[in-house]
Amino acid sequence: MHIKLTFLGAAQNITGSRYLIESGGTKFLVDCGLYQERKFKDRNWEPFPILPHSLDTVLLTHAHLDHCGLLPRLVQDGFHSPIHCTAATAEIAQIMLLDSASLQEEDAEFKRQRHEKERRKGPFPEIPLYTVDDAKACSRLFAPATYGKPIEISKGVEATFYDAGHVLGSSMVKVKIRQNGDERTLLFSGDIGRWDKPILREPTLFEEADYVLVESTYGDKLLESPEDSANKLAEVINTTAKAGGNIVIPSFALERSQEILYYLNKLLFEDRIPHLMVFFDSPMAVSINKVFEHHPELFDEEMTRLMRQKESPFDFRGLNLVRTADESKAINHIKGTVIIIAGSGMCTGGRIKHHLVTNILRKESTILFVGYQAIGTLGRQIVDGAKKVRILGKHYPVRARVEQLNGFSAHADKNELLRWLSSLRKPPRRLFITHGEPESSHHLAALVRDKMRWEVTVPEYKDEVILD
Repeated sequence: MHIKLTFLGAAQNITGSRYLIESGGTKFLVDCGLYQERKFKDRNWEPFPILPHSLDTVLLTHAHLDHCGLLPRLVQDGFHSPIHCTAATAEIAQIMLLDSASLQEEDAEFKRQRHEKERRKGPFPEIPLYTVDDAKACSRLFAPATYGKPIEISKGVEATFYDAGHVLGSSMVKVKIRQNGDERTLLFSGDIGRWDKPILREPTLFEEADYVLVESTYGDKLLESPEDSANKLAEVINTTAKAGGNIVIPSFALERSQEILYYLNKLLFEDRIPHLMVFFDSPMAVSINKVFEHHPELFDEEMTRLMRQKESPFDFRGLNLVRTADESKAINHIKGTVIIIAGSGMCTGGRIKHHLVTNILRKESTILFVGYQAIGTLGRQIVDGAKKVRILGKHYPVRARVEQLNGFSAHADKNELLRWLSSLRKPPRRLFITHGEPESSHHLAALVRDKMRWEVTVPEYKDEVILD
């Protein structure tokens, strides 16, 4: 038995998820994500360490860009094999990748014009990392998979997808490799969801695997419950409304936005917050809402009940779906308190920046973060208490109230990660802890060694491991 595993991303950082598996003549990737942290963005431009056309497949765990966002570049460089993922992931990934490609093209043109004006060159080429055409070509390769149904990658290699409970259509992937009458199983956690959250079902538990790769985004933290966060959400809205300001929520288009709508609908129904206008200012998130409606089979019991009773949290009184740029700009001329949900979730781009410019100077307004903020992002600067931040080329003092609710996270916390690992009836040959900042990954590794006595590795970028 000879299996080679190479860590091409999400190794002691939280973006760029990409793992290369080579066994016999078979070569495939699990995820092909975009690096979104500023200090690692140069890795997006590095040549792939293996010829893309030589890959048999990509197994995609879910549609967040840190897991799928480099697929168009893989295609651009010659990949033409199937991308296996769930049907919901395929639909959402196509939306996400087209949007990302448009931003890549716009960003490249903006840099070209700025560098031409300033007579200088930046650290990256003044061309898009990939184009809309690349994203469209990528979309044609998606091959929908069904939870629990094995897919043959090659002779002796098969993969099975299981519900991760993280975002709609998200998966954990179990790979079985047979060689010369011997068999090994590799379990990739993808991003693990939380228990007792709305909309989606709970994460799948497993009884055995030879090698396990587990994420560790919150490997060193305990998160508050979603209900506690909902209570704090009500408090923030009520306090800000009383002060006469706006509630500005930077939110990820996939899952977080839908969950915030779920709780806003619930709070409004229970009359726990004033009946304010809610502006859902993200065309991409609006499109993703429709994908949710296409896949009711993925909902938990409560969400299924709401949809059957025509009480969709994506369509309540006072909710305004904002599509055009002019509609977005008009929000900032409304007098009185409104709730604005806009992307991107870490404030790295999108319409949220314009709403920040309008509200960050107002002491009566609140900037409310409901998700993880990676190091180096504008969101992280604001959460960490920066007195002044740069937005759209200008510096602004931070006068608005800043709050963060971590209970809405779609990632399992420290105890939930241990719960998932503890379902294994016997220790794996080795556990690899990935997709977390160094402190988080090493903290979880120490916990597992101490509590479970497993052999644990926290790999570094480009580490290669032979699995026997």
